[in-house]
Amino acid sequence: MNKKILTAATFALFASAAHAQSSVTLYGVIDAGISYVNNSKTSTGHDSLTKFDDGVAQGSRWGLRGTEDLGNGLKALFVLENGFSSANGTAGQGGAMFGRQAYVGLSQDNVGSLTFGRQYSFSTDVLGSNYSTGGNTVAGNYAYHINDVDQLTSSRINNAVKFSSANFSGLTFGAMYGFSNTAGGFAGTPAVGTTAGSSRAYSFGANYANGPFGLGAAYTDIRYPGQASPAFSTSLANVSFATTGVGQIQDLRTFGVGGRYTIGPAMLWALYTNTRLAPISGQSTTFAAYEAGAKYAITPAITAGAGYTYMHLSGANVGHWNQVDLSGDYALSKRTDVYVLGIYQIASGHNGTQDLQAQIGSSTSYFGTSGTADNQLAFRVGLRHKF
Repeated sequence: MNKKILTAATFALFASAAHAQSSVTLYGVIDAGISYVNNSKTSTGHDSLTKFDDGVAQGSRWGLRGTEDLGNGLKALFVLENGFSSANGTAGQGGAMFGRQAYVGLSQDNVGSLTFGRQYSFSTDVLGSNYSTGGNTVAGNYAYHINDVDQLTSSRINNAVKFSSANFSGLTFGAMYGFSNTAGGFAGTPAVGTTAGSSRAYSFGANYANGPFGLGAAYTDIRYPGQASPAFSTSLANVSFATTGVGQIQDLRTFGVGGRYTIGPAMLWALYTNTRLAPISGQSTTFAAYEAGAKYAITPAITAGAGYTYMHLSGANVGHWNQVDLSGDYALSKRTDVYVLGIYQIASGHNGTQDLQAQIGSSTSYFGTSGTADNQLAFRVGLRHKF
């Protein structure tokens, strides 16, 4: 009898130890609310729009992440993450089951991780997460730059191999390469007898965060972004540049640098990005974005935020966008908050011979262009729950 008890206890101990060495976590975010914009494009010009909108402060998602301890500081890891609309339950990212992230890899203590699959570029990991108004406040996707042209929030690379370093006294860095998976397309060059190349990508990033100070930089290059699946948007923020003449985008190259500083309950940040869209033929188009913002914790539960962005388009056309973002967030608990947003944007531009104000229009995220108006004023009340 004693031997049976001892054997059972031993098996229970090993089972407990094995369980402790592995873990799988279900997590997610659901964001929903009501938004209003004064000018939204119609068939005859523009009109006001009030709508249900979701995935604003953060994109709605659910996911699984897991680790397995392999011993001596080595771990296996994976992430599977699905994006969806809480408005109608449909999948995001072109309908992909795990369109937000899907990767597996290994990590080693004091070295870093090597992962394989669909993953974020370092423009998103370093700049968008740490040094943008969209990443630091509940203004979220309304505050990211036009059509996310500089890859701050939705830069997901297919077929990617990614190295992310461990934290060395506040310094982290990494590099990634996304394969085209096309014969002869390792460098993303066109196949013989064609003008359309294959989509490959690479990205680098570094970040230093020590105490109240943070500084980061990132570079991402995506060859033939329209050939990816789901394709990267190259429509310049759903703005109809009827005379832009850029043709098929051959290369999307973006780099940026950002910094932030925390002073007690306040945080300040600044960000610069430069993005070039190079066509197969014709003149390239370049977006430069200058952003600054701040947030202040009025109480442990109430946070106010503000951000300003100026974007300049040069090359085939010239355009200017000025946007101001104001937000307030009230935490009902650690997992649930309600928030309010106010966004204002005004645009202007020309191509040397024709005023492009109506063509460029204004374009706050998720609202499309403003039609024949040159500005958009948007308000939102939202609810976000994390699990």
